[in-house]
Amino acid sequence: MAQAAQALIGDSEFDRDTAVTLREEGVYDAELSAGWTIIHAVNGGYLLAMLGRALGDALPHADPFSVSAHYLTASVPGPAVIRTQVVRTGRTLSTGQASLFQFAEDGTEVERIRVLGTYGDLDALSDDIRTSATPPVMAPIEQCFGPADGPAPIPGSSAITERLSIKLDPSTVGWAIGAPSGKGEMRGWFGLADGRDADPYSLLLAVDALPPTSFELGLKGWTPTIELTTHIRCRPAPGPLRVSITTRNLAGGFLEEDADVWDSADRLVAQSRQLARAPRS
Repeated sequence: MAQAAQALIGDSEFDRDTAVTLREEGVYDAELSAGWTIIHAVNGGYLLAMLGRALGDALPHADPFSVSAHYLTASVPGPAVIRTQVVRTGRTLSTGQASLFQFAEDGTEVERIRVLGTYGDLDALSDDIRTSATPPVMAPIEQCFGPADGPAPIPGSSAITERLSIKLDPSTVGWAIGAPSGKGEMRGWFGLADGRDADPYSLLLAVDALPPTSFELGLKGWTPTIELTTHIRCRPAPGPLRVSITTRNLAGGFLEEDADVWDSADRLVAQSRQLARAPRS
Protein backbone atom coordinates (compact mmCIF):
# COMPACT_ATOMS: atom_id res chain seq x y z
CA MET A 1 0.00 0.00 0.00
CA ALA A 2 1.38 3.40 -0.97
CA GLN A 3 2.25 5.65 1.97
CA ALA A 4 0.29 8.89 2.18
CA ALA A 5 2.34 11.96 1.33
CA GLN A 6 3.29 14.22 4.22
CA ALA A 7 1.22 17.38 4.34
CA LEU A 8 3.09 20.62 3.74
CA ILE A 9 2.95 23.94 5.56
CA GLY A 10 0.23 25.94 3.83
CA ASP A 11 -1.48 22.83 2.45
CA SER A 12 -2.71 20.78 5.39
CA GLU A 13 -5.87 20.19 7.36
CA PHE A 14 -4.59 22.56 10.06
CA ASP A 15 -4.04 25.33 7.49
CA ARG A 16 -7.44 24.84 5.92
CA ASP A 17 -9.25 24.70 9.26
CA THR A 18 -7.55 27.85 10.60
CA ALA A 19 -7.99 29.84 7.38
CA VAL A 20 -9.70 33.23 7.51
CA THR A 21 -11.28 35.16 4.64
CA LEU A 22 -11.04 38.94 4.43
CA ARG A 23 -14.51 40.43 4.10
CA GLU A 24 -13.50 44.06 4.42
CA GLU A 25 -10.66 45.93 6.08
CA GLY A 26 -10.22 44.56 9.60
CA VAL A 27 -13.06 42.01 9.31
CA TYR A 28 -12.55 38.30 8.56
CA ASP A 29 -14.98 35.42 8.14
CA ALA A 30 -14.04 32.04 9.61
CA GLU A 31 -15.49 28.58 10.15
CA LEU A 32 -14.67 26.79 13.40
CA SER A 33 -14.20 23.12 12.55
CA ALA A 34 -15.73 20.38 14.70
CA GLY A 35 -12.50 18.46 14.15
CA TRP A 36 -10.68 20.48 16.83
CA THR A 37 -13.12 20.05 19.70
CA ILE A 38 -12.61 18.87 23.27
CA ILE A 39 -15.92 17.35 24.41
CA HIS A 40 -18.19 20.01 22.86
CA ALA A 41 -15.94 23.10 23.01
CA VAL A 42 -13.38 24.15 20.41
CA ASN A 43 -9.76 23.81 21.59
CA GLY A 44 -8.18 27.06 22.82
CA GLY A 45 -4.89 26.55 20.98
CA TYR A 46 -6.72 26.01 17.69
CA LEU A 47 -8.64 29.25 18.28
CA LEU A 48 -5.40 31.07 19.10
CA ALA A 49 -3.88 29.89 15.82
CA MET A 50 -6.90 31.12 13.87
CA LEU A 51 -6.86 34.57 15.44
CA GLY A 52 -3.09 34.56 15.03
CA ARG A 53 -3.56 34.17 11.28
CA ALA A 54 -6.02 37.04 11.14
CA LEU A 55 -3.60 39.34 12.99
CA GLY A 56 -0.72 38.17 10.79
CA ASP A 57 -2.73 39.23 7.76
CA ALA A 58 -3.84 42.55 9.25
CA LEU A 59 -0.40 43.66 10.48
CA PRO A 60 2.65 44.55 8.36
CA HIS A 61 4.67 41.86 10.16
CA ALA A 62 3.59 38.23 9.74
CA ASP A 63 5.23 36.32 12.61
CA PRO A 64 3.67 36.22 16.10
CA PHE A 65 6.16 37.10 18.85
CA SER A 66 3.83 37.49 21.84
CA VAL A 67 0.12 36.67 21.84
CA SER A 68 -2.14 37.05 24.88
CA ALA A 69 -5.68 35.73 24.78
CA HIS A 70 -8.61 36.02 27.17
CA TYR A 71 -11.25 33.32 26.69
CA LEU A 72 -14.61 34.90 27.44
CA THR A 73 -17.14 32.24 26.46
CA ALA A 74 -16.82 28.71 25.08
CA SER A 75 -16.59 28.56 21.29
CA VAL A 76 -18.57 25.99 19.30
CA PRO A 77 -18.17 24.64 15.77
CA GLY A 78 -19.69 26.85 13.11
CA PRO A 79 -19.33 30.28 11.52
CA ALA A 80 -17.48 33.11 13.24
CA VAL A 81 -16.40 36.68 12.57
CA ILE A 82 -12.98 38.03 13.56
CA ARG A 83 -12.52 41.78 13.92
CA THR A 84 -8.99 43.14 14.03
CA GLN A 85 -7.52 46.53 14.93
CA VAL A 86 -3.99 47.75 14.29
CA VAL A 87 -2.73 49.33 17.52
CA ARG A 88 0.78 50.32 16.51
CA THR A 89 3.20 49.69 13.67
CA GLY A 90 6.96 50.12 13.86
CA ARG A 91 10.05 49.19 11.88
CA THR A 92 10.62 45.83 13.57
CA LEU A 93 7.44 45.18 15.56
CA SER A 94 3.72 45.74 15.12
CA THR A 95 0.91 45.31 17.63
CA GLY A 96 -2.74 44.61 17.05
CA GLN A 97 -5.82 43.17 18.69
CA ALA A 98 -8.49 40.78 17.48
CA SER A 99 -11.79 39.44 18.76
CA LEU A 100 -13.71 36.40 17.59
CA PHE A 101 -17.51 36.53 17.63
CA GLN A 102 -20.17 33.91 17.11
CA PHE A 103 -23.93 34.23 17.00
CA ALA A 104 -26.54 33.53 19.66
CA GLU A 105 -29.87 31.94 18.80
CA ASP A 106 -31.46 35.39 18.52
CA GLY A 107 -28.79 36.46 16.01
CA THR A 108 -26.83 38.74 18.33
CA GLU A 109 -23.06 38.51 18.38
CA VAL A 110 -21.28 36.91 21.34
CA GLU A 111 -17.58 37.59 21.87
CA ARG A 112 -15.71 34.33 22.46
CA ILE A 113 -12.06 35.32 22.69
CA ARG A 114 -10.05 38.57 22.66
CA VAL A 115 -6.37 38.67 21.69
CA LEU A 116 -3.60 41.24 21.88
CA GLY A 117 -0.51 40.36 19.85
CA THR A 118 2.88 41.75 18.89
CA TYR A 119 4.35 40.57 15.58
CA GLY A 120 7.72 40.81 13.87
CA ASP A 121 10.08 38.87 11.59
CA LEU A 122 11.48 35.71 13.18
CA ASP A 123 14.06 35.36 10.42
CA ALA A 124 15.59 38.71 11.38
CA LEU A 125 16.32 37.74 14.99
CA SER A 126 19.84 37.74 16.38
CA ASP A 127 21.53 34.35 16.85
CA ASP A 128 22.97 35.44 20.24
CA ILE A 129 21.63 32.92 22.81
CA ARG A 130 22.38 33.01 26.53
CA THR A 131 20.21 30.57 28.43
CA SER A 132 20.09 28.17 31.33
CA ALA A 133 17.08 26.36 29.85
CA THR A 134 17.55 22.73 28.83
CA PRO A 135 15.29 20.36 26.87
CA PRO A 136 12.99 18.19 29.00
CA VAL A 137 14.16 14.71 29.92
CA MET A 138 11.74 12.40 28.12
CA ALA A 139 11.58 8.82 26.96
CA PRO A 140 12.19 8.22 23.23
CA ILE A 141 9.06 8.72 21.18
CA GLU A 142 8.70 4.98 20.51
CA GLN A 143 8.51 4.35 24.27
CA CYS A 144 5.81 6.97 24.89
CA PHE A 145 2.05 6.53 24.86
CA GLY A 146 -0.78 7.92 22.74
CA PRO A 147 -4.58 7.72 23.02
CA ALA A 148 -4.65 4.33 21.26
CA ASP A 149 -2.22 2.75 23.72
CA GLY A 150 -4.44 2.86 26.80
CA PRO A 151 -6.92 0.18 27.93
CA ALA A 152 -9.75 2.70 27.60
CA PRO A 153 -10.28 6.07 25.89
CA ILE A 154 -8.41 8.90 27.57
CA PRO A 155 -10.85 10.98 29.68
CA GLY A 156 -11.75 14.15 27.82
CA SER A 157 -10.48 12.92 24.47
CA SER A 158 -12.49 13.74 21.38
CA ALA A 159 -12.18 14.73 17.74
CA ILE A 160 -8.96 16.71 18.16
CA THR A 161 -7.00 13.55 19.05
CA GLU A 162 -7.46 12.31 15.48
CA ARG A 163 -5.69 15.38 14.12
CA LEU A 164 -2.72 15.34 16.46
CA SER A 165 0.19 12.98 16.96
CA ILE A 166 0.84 13.12 20.71
CA LYS A 167 2.98 10.62 22.61
CA LEU A 168 3.09 11.20 26.36
CA ASP A 169 6.11 10.46 28.52
CA PRO A 170 5.40 7.36 30.67
CA SER A 171 6.14 9.27 33.87
CA THR A 172 3.16 11.58 33.23
CA VAL A 173 0.43 9.08 32.26
CA GLY A 174 -0.42 7.58 35.65
CA TRP A 175 -3.79 9.33 35.52
CA ALA A 176 -4.77 7.23 32.47
CA ILE A 177 -4.64 4.03 34.56
CA GLY A 178 -6.09 5.50 37.73
CA ALA A 179 -2.74 6.17 39.41
CA PRO A 180 -1.91 9.89 39.04
CA SER A 181 1.52 10.88 40.32
CA GLY A 182 0.25 13.90 42.27
CA LYS A 183 2.75 16.09 40.43
CA GLY A 184 1.53 18.88 38.19
CA GLU A 185 3.55 17.76 35.18
CA MET A 186 2.76 16.72 31.61
CA ARG A 187 5.37 15.97 28.96
CA GLY A 188 5.05 14.62 25.46
CA TRP A 189 6.04 14.59 21.82
CA PHE A 190 3.79 16.71 19.61
CA GLY A 191 3.06 16.82 15.91
CA LEU A 192 0.17 17.03 13.49
CA ALA A 193 -1.28 13.69 12.40
CA ASP A 194 -0.81 14.40 8.70
CA GLY A 195 2.92 14.98 9.18
CA ARG A 196 2.89 18.73 8.54
CA ASP A 197 5.98 20.33 10.08
CA ALA A 198 5.63 22.98 12.76
CA ASP A 199 5.55 26.71 12.10
CA PRO A 200 4.80 29.72 14.35
CA TYR A 201 1.03 29.25 14.02
CA SER A 202 1.07 25.56 14.94
CA LEU A 203 3.20 26.49 17.98
CA LEU A 204 0.17 28.47 19.19
CA LEU A 205 -1.73 25.17 19.06
CA ALA A 206 1.06 23.09 20.61
CA VAL A 207 1.12 25.00 23.91
CA ASP A 208 -2.51 24.02 24.58
CA ALA A 209 -2.72 20.54 23.03
CA LEU A 210 -1.54 18.12 25.73
CA PRO A 211 -3.88 16.81 28.45
CA PRO A 212 -4.11 19.23 31.39
CA THR A 213 -1.69 18.87 34.30
CA SER A 214 -4.72 18.63 36.58
CA PHE A 215 -5.09 14.98 35.46
CA GLU A 216 -1.78 14.12 37.12
CA LEU A 217 -2.96 16.01 40.21
CA GLY A 218 -5.80 13.52 40.46
CA LEU A 219 -8.55 15.75 39.08
CA LYS A 220 -10.78 14.78 36.17
CA GLY A 221 -12.99 16.90 33.98
CA TRP A 222 -12.84 19.99 31.82
CA THR A 223 -10.11 22.53 32.63
CA PRO A 224 -11.27 25.69 30.80
CA THR A 225 -8.67 28.30 29.91
CA ILE A 226 -9.16 31.78 31.33
CA GLU A 227 -6.06 33.46 29.87
CA LEU A 228 -3.16 32.20 27.74
CA THR A 229 -0.01 34.11 26.84
CA THR A 230 2.39 32.59 24.32
CA HIS A 231 5.86 33.71 23.29
CA ILE A 232 7.24 32.45 19.97
CA ARG A 233 11.04 32.48 20.25
CA CYS A 234 12.16 31.23 16.84
CA ARG A 235 10.97 29.39 13.75
CA PRO A 236 10.96 25.64 14.53
CA ALA A 237 13.07 23.11 12.68
CA PRO A 238 11.31 20.23 10.89
CA GLY A 239 10.45 17.22 13.02
CA PRO A 240 8.46 16.46 16.17
CA LEU A 241 8.29 18.92 19.04
CA ARG A 242 8.78 18.19 22.74
CA VAL A 243 6.33 19.90 25.08
CA SER A 244 6.83 20.17 28.84
CA ILE A 245 4.08 21.62 31.05
CA THR A 246 4.32 22.31 34.77
CA THR A 247 1.85 23.48 37.40
CA ARG A 248 3.27 24.70 40.71
CA ASN A 249 0.17 26.14 42.31
CA LEU A 250 -3.49 25.15 42.39
CA ALA A 251 -5.41 27.41 44.75
CA GLY A 252 -8.86 28.96 44.94
CA GLY A 253 -10.10 26.76 42.12
CA PHE A 254 -7.53 27.99 39.59
CA LEU A 255 -4.17 26.68 38.38
CA GLU A 256 -1.38 27.88 36.11
CA GLU A 257 0.29 25.84 33.37
CA ASP A 258 3.78 26.86 32.24
CA ALA A 259 4.73 25.28 28.91
CA ASP A 260 8.08 25.04 27.11
CA VAL A 261 8.23 23.79 23.52
CA TRP A 262 11.48 22.45 22.03
CA ASP A 263 12.18 21.58 18.40
CA SER A 264 14.25 18.77 16.87
CA ALA A 265 17.35 21.00 16.95
CA ASP A 266 17.11 21.32 20.76
CA ARG A 267 16.00 24.95 20.58
CA LEU A 268 13.40 26.50 22.86
CA VAL A 269 10.93 27.66 20.22
CA ALA A 270 7.90 28.66 22.32
CA GLN A 271 6.89 29.36 25.91
CA SER A 272 3.51 29.99 27.47
CA ARG A 273 1.69 30.59 30.72
CA GLN A 274 -1.96 29.73 31.09
CA LEU A 275 -4.46 30.42 33.85
CA ALA A 276 -7.20 27.83 33.94
CA ARG A 277 -10.10 26.87 36.15
CA ALA A 278 -9.47 23.59 37.94
CA PRO A 279 -11.92 20.74 37.38
CA ARG A 280 -14.66 20.72 39.99
CA SER A 281 -14.71 16.97 40.48
